[in-house]
Amino acid sequence: MMLHPQKITSTLKRDLIVLSGRAYHAAEWSETVLRFYHRVKSVLRGVDRERLGKLHDWVMAPLTIWPLEMRDLLHEALTQAEVHQTLSEHQRLVIDLLPPPPDAATCEIVAQHEHQVQSGTYGNVIDSAAKYAQQEDALQADPEFQAQWARIKAAFDVTAYAESKGVIRRTLSTERNLRPVWPNRLPEPESAFRTVFDVFCMNWNLYGMQHDQPLLLKLAVNLTPYATMIVIPAYWSFDPKRDIRWSEIAKLHRARVPARQGSTLKEGKALRRKLALKLVKLDAEAAKRGLRGDMKHVFLCEGLGWVPETSAKRLRRLRIEFKK
Repeated sequence: MMLHPQKITSTLKRDLIVLSGRAYHAAEWSETVLRFYHRVKSVLRGVDRERLGKLHDWVMAPLTIWPLEMRDLLHEALTQAEVHQTLSEHQRLVIDLLPPPPDAATCEIVAQHEHQVQSGTYGNVIDSAAKYAQQEDALQADPEFQAQWARIKAAFDVTAYAESKGVIRRTLSTERNLRPVWPNRLPEPESAFRTVFDVFCMNWNLYGMQHDQPLLLKLAVNLTPYATMIVIPAYWSFDPKRDIRWSEIAKLHRARVPARQGSTLKEGKALRRKLALKLVKLDAEAAKRGLRGDMKHVFLCEGLGWVPETSAKRLRRLRIEFKK
């Protein structure tokens, strides 16, 4: 059982200040359950109180990496605790299986990423905005696109499928292309609209529509609770060296990785240490023999069991790594 005790005393005021800087109106959506938490948390003692604290810390984590709807989970646990003075066995099991919430540094990195995703700007990880702009201009000027959208509006009341900001989203893609439900298997009349709209979006590489404006797919990098996903639109002429800032993606991904890991890493370092000790002796022998330049390089490589074509940089790195 892994619990995550709070390291900083939490108050409702502090929680709302933290969430006020987050994307997706986090403070607004979480305020009710946070008020409930700060009112009820004193009811429990011991391990169950720690469990509530763990759920609270997950609510305070960025939405992007929630594995479940954490506000609902916390609200259900608080309701149970308030009435029964204890959590149910099912609630305890779910909370105990949850990994520890991310630390403050990880939350900060992910929270910044959320603002970029919410605004649809990926400038920190994507270099080639020109490709998107070029495709978008061509799309909006295409008479066939306009004609198809006009046909869809004539056949359906599209406003019935739009969100408050006028956005209609196509069926979203999922990991490994698994489909929770096919759009043409939905109940009518939604099935008819979703079938038409999804085909329309695929034809024009769209995420959806906002009123009469196409929402063209972007080259995007997104965190999920389980992975870091890179989406390259079907129309995109991809250049891995110029289009993506891999160092920024690595920084984003590593925010949740505690450290470099694995037995291979440990074994590799031990082997390099042995080679470094051997290199010290080889350097001394080369000096004794008066070897210089290429002759010295070949001597050292042969002594280490490396091919003579090995870069001299590899030898320098080995010396530097174990200099002490």
